[in-house]
Order: sequence, then structure tokens, then C-alpha cells
Amino acid sequence: MATTLEIALVVAVLAALFGAYRLIRAVKPFVVNAVVGLVVILVAQFFGAEVAVTPLALLIVAVGGFPGALLVILLAYAGVAFAPAVLFV
Repeated sequence: MATTLEIALVVAVLAALFGAYRLIRAVKPFVVNAVVGLVVILVAQFFGAEVAVTPLALLIVAVGGFPGALLVILLAYAGVAFAPAVLFV
């Protein structure tokens, strides 16, 4: 016979699993967008674009995906933002 504690633990584990599933399902598109955007930025860097990968650039790419990566690349090319830092010696 199952005790009240065992039933409560089963319910808690099921709730945690359901919550983890919903969290992963919600975060998955952002991870996919971030990976696709980083690949686009790395390809652009391979072809000569100088883009600094910062946390803000990653956030824009994660939310915007491919268009976000293009925006970051264009802003870096224009020198407005995300350009690599230049050290003056």
C-alpha cells in the first residue's frame, strides 16, 4: 500500500518533469536561433566581416535568428555597434 508521502513524491516528480518539459520547449527556439545566427556570423567573419560577439549580440541573434544576425553584421560593418575593439598602442 502506498503511503501519503510516496504519493506526494510521485506527484512532485511528475510536476517537475512537466515543468522541465515546458521550459525546454519554450527555450528550444531561442537556442536554435542562436546557433543559426552564430553560424551566420562565423561565416561572415570567414569572408572578412569583423563582428564582435558580445552578450548583447547573442541576445539579438537569439531573438531575431537569421535577420538578427544580418542586423548585427550590418551594424558592425557600418561601425555603429558590435565592431571589435581596437587597441591603440
